[in-house]
Amino acid sequence: MNTAGAGAARDGAAAPSRTLRLGEAAFAPGEHAVMAVVNRTPDSFYDRGATFAFGAALRAADAAVERGADIIDVGGVKAGYGAEVDEDEEIGRTAPFIAELRRRHPGVAISVDTWRARVGEECVRAGADLINDTWAGADPDLARVAAATGAGLVCSHTGGLGPRTDPHRAAYRDVTADVAETVARLAERAVGLGVRPEGILVDPTHDFGKNTYHSLELTRRLGELAATGWPVLVAVSNKDFIGESLDAPLTDRLAGTLAVLAVSAWEGARVFRVHDAGAARTALDTVAEVRGSKV
Repeated sequence: MNTAGAGAARDGAAAPSRTLRLGEAAFAPGEHAVMAVVNRTPDSFYDRGATFAFGAALRAADAAVERGADIIDVGGVKAGYGAEVDEDEEIGRTAPFIAELRRRHPGVAISVDTWRARVGEECVRAGADLINDTWAGADPDLARVAAATGAGLVCSHTGGLGPRTDPHRAAYRDVTADVAETVARLAERAVGLGVRPEGILVDPTHDFGKNTYHSLELTRRLGELAATGWPVLVAVSNKDFIGESLDAPLTDRLAGTLAVLAVSAWEGARVFRVHDAGAARTALDTVAEVRGSKV
């Protein structure tokens, strides 16, 4: 199936998409890959520490794979404000868990959600295939780790915001153009450093350095980002822009999340980071059926 690059860039035709390769897994243009979130943190904004314990995290990962997850994304530090977590603690929360995941699920792609180069290196050594840098290259050595280890890399956009900080009066002349320029520049830098082009994704990073208006605008125009040719990751699950749009509390955002996933898939996104892998799999398969592209 082929939905990538559904929207053309404003200044020209869509760039050709490529197959995304992460470890043993390969995702052709248009295939929808579900990335399941497993947070080994006691203070995650969504699950409030439900998967902090090693056993609970393993059970959650096993269930996500059973329900259709293609990628497991492991995080050791809460994205927003919270208790300080140093590198050693983050490594302790993520690397041994990734090693066990690799043993249990050899064919599933594994991602580590970190902005720190040393954490990324240890987690790739433990078995991670992808470094999910949600803080837009805050540690410039992280891309070098991906290059040296052969891991994939997520290039994201935060509007200059530093790790674990919230936006304050974020403003853009054109948020989508700003995102496209930034992630393309980071992707090109990564290639220049030796990161595998077929391992690079770009993430508009909804809500990071953005208000609700910006996140909605990015969703409407996601096709422009897909048209760059880089596989697009969207991480919208239960985020604040969905809650604010629907006046919905954190526990009542699944329907809104699935709607945004469907729009994003239609616009050409290819990887979807979610808390509910089964519901996301069903929604994305439905999009493919509607398009007549499900294999």
